[in-house]
Amino acid sequence: MSVLNMDIRMPRSQKLSLIVKRALDLIFALTGIAVFCGPCVVIAFLIWSEDKKSPLFSQERIGMGGKPFMLYKFRSMRVDAEKDGTPALYRDNDDRLTDIGRFIRSHHLDEFPQLWNVLKGDMSFVGYRPERRFFINKIMKENSDYKRLFSLRPGLFSNATLYNGYTDTMEKMLIRLDMDLDYLENRTIWLDIKIITKTALSIISGKKF
Repeated sequence: MSVLNMDIRMPRSQKLSLIVKRALDLIFALTGIAVFCGPCVVIAFLIWSEDKKSPLFSQERIGMGGKPFMLYKFRSMRVDAEKDGTPALYRDNDDRLTDIGRFIRSHHLDEFPQLWNVLKGDMSFVGYRPERRFFINKIMKENSDYKRLFSLRPGLFSNATLYNGYTDTMEKMLIRLDMDLDYLENRTIWLDIKIITKTALSIISGKKF
């Protein structure tokens, strides 16, 4: 079944939980934009000053219900990072990174523009990290349970990001999937708050993850 034609059905209690989660997302996103507006302007200027190209980057990802959306990030790589048109994973010491991009990516500061995705309803503060269709198809050949994630909005933060880092191999993608499925089975508002707190503290302290 195509990931773009998923018919997701859920109990009424889960729908109520999603409504509460959405309300908290709006509160956290608006707060985040207000608090980090200044740093975002500085980051955007530094990216632009390095090569005089747009500091923002957008890319199609697959989200809730298997539907595509445009994800926004601060650009951390050269504008021709995938000039041959073939999707490529980030790798250690990636020579496609710009100088500023290497720093903001290692500290996950490139994710700030996704606060806009949260406001729009494309994403939640906590959930599985959204992936490109190209890689989802590869993952589903190994584990078709990936489609279960489409009952949720993808997230800005996740335990998988905190403890599994960037997914530069299929092995890490499958580990991330297991962690995301565990979140799906055990998610609570309290768990979301714990993940948000741990991630925020890691970013503020400068920890790489």
